[in-house]
Amino acid sequence: MTVVRLAAVAVLAALAVSQTGVAGPAWARAAADPLETAFAEAAAARDVPRDLLVAVAYAETHLDGHGGAPSASGGYGVMHLVGNPTTHTLERAAELTGEPVARLRADTAANVLGGAAVLRALADEQGLDAAARKDVARWYTTVAEYGNASTPEVARLYADTVYELLGTGFRAAGVTVAPREITVDRGPYARIQDLNARGSGFRAASADYPGAAWVAANSGNYTGANRESSHRIDRIVIHVTQGSYAGTISWFQNPSAKVSAHYVVRSSNGAVTQMVRDKDIAWHAGNWNYNTRSIGIEHEGFVSDASWFTDAMYRSSAALTRYLCDKYGIPKTRAAIIGHKEVPGADHTDPGSHWNWSRYMGFVTGGGNPSWSATVDNTTAGRFTASAAWGTSAYSGQRHGADYRFTAPARTSDPAWFRVKIPSAGTYRVDVWYPADPGYNSAAPYIVAASGGNKTVYVDQRAGGGTWRSIGTFSLAAGDRDVVGVSRWTSGAGQVIADAVRITRT
Repeated sequence: MTVVRLAAVAVLAALAVSQTGVAGPAWARAAADPLETAFAEAAAARDVPRDLLVAVAYAETHLDGHGGAPSASGGYGVMHLVGNPTTHTLERAAELTGEPVARLRADTAANVLGGAAVLRALADEQGLDAAARKDVARWYTTVAEYGNASTPEVARLYADTVYELLGTGFRAAGVTVAPREITVDRGPYARIQDLNARGSGFRAASADYPGAAWVAANSGNYTGANRESSHRIDRIVIHVTQGSYAGTISWFQNPSAKVSAHYVVRSSNGAVTQMVRDKDIAWHAGNWNYNTRSIGIEHEGFVSDASWFTDAMYRSSAALTRYLCDKYGIPKTRAAIIGHKEVPGADHTDPGSHWNWSRYMGFVTGGGNPSWSATVDNTTAGRFTASAAWGTSAYSGQRHGADYRFTAPARTSDPAWFRVKIPSAGTYRVDVWYPADPGYNSAAPYIVAASGGNKTVYVDQRAGGGTWRSIGTFSLAAGDRDVVGVSRWTSGAGQVIADAVRITRT
């Protein structure tokens, strides 16, 4: 088996050389790596685009199989093959591949092949022929189905997450996906609301926390109450989801879960979804007394993997906790803001050793963190430049400030530039803000003037607007200069938007 696998990868690498005249793509050059090998073989065997397969895995697990341990919803391996009372991706993978369930749970290569097999089966059911399967943009509805989401809105959230990753690119566990221009066909999901976007019905549904979307958990997963009349709220409990943001929202809507939390916080941009009203009792602490007196906040990720605990997540969650403390008179101390593992009788370890309590509590109390941050809007004096080809609009209520800039795509870069004074050389996270609209660009090129040369990532501005969105972490040199540009040179359809950027030292 090992010989066959290595031979298959060698053939793929050889094809890459013969067709391009160079040493082939990164995955071919690094085929000796077991995880790279697993993705390359599975993609070839099931005719699934390799980068799509990796992006699905990254969205689910950051390419960490967690030693065969299950997620909160019963998902296994880097592909998060799920086996629970209502979802049977794991069992379907076993049927499609002939691999035993035990091996699919524990063996990474088998797990990746199982995920590819399920994706291909879903693609076949949706009528993707051989030609369509070569186009990664045609897989959107297949990806949405793979996520086994509880509602069409959560299915769109799941698929958009995967395609955002394809646009920005990423590297994890030695595996690389390069940024790409991509115009996806969302099919029926194009009519579905963007869950966390400003102006969506979910944001307008009067969540208890003004910054949250409202998506109700299943009524069988919490207890209706009238806090604080019936019980005083004097604790906040910090959790880690052991799963993805979309997957956790789906799980709390699943009647078989018998678990919930009041809030869920996303890793990439700190988006917040409320699922149980503050007045009601979420089933999150594993201790009825603590359930009745606390608010539970779940954070996307896994206890064993620090990569999920981003600056955006810490800041957003801390702002939520600070708001709740002020609202309910909860002390902003570690005695009142606790981890799940600190609940009496708890058998959980979250948030775990990778959670930075000092940093988090600094944000909660307002002491903050020494990390530097700067925000530049298109109206910031002396900090934004654009040619006459860039018009000005205040059409969208999702804009960052008074207005934003727009232009038509063209075969010329003609970038709009945001100028930032970087205080010292280091690693910085770049967030962008833009209003979203179906008529805006499907692959807007953001240029980051990074150390070692410009880096370009592509953002679908038809979705995900009205909030900060991370486009990655970059090495930046010190100095006052143009740091982030928005180019017109794209094959994407629709107006290119330049609104605001935020640079934060990590």
